[in-house]
Amino acid sequence: MNTTVSILVEIPEDLHESVVDFLEHRPDWERDRLFSAALSLFLLQQNGFGSVPERSVNYRRTARIYLDSLFKQAV
Repeated sequence: MNTTVSILVEIPEDLHESVVDFLEHRPDWERDRLFSAALSLFLLQQNGFGSVPERSVNYRRTARIYLDSLFKQAV
């Protein structure tokens, strides 16, 4: 089951300009895909692979989201 949650966040203007530039030069990417990939990569780097079962499950789920975001085929 793929459940999505919508979030509203304010980001610095410079970051927004970078996002817009990235998306303008990569038509196969959309904003949601970019944010999903970026957020999941950040969480993978910060949390690492834990020995606690709950953390390893979250790590695998986050890794799957990251990989799906990177290799998603344009529709």
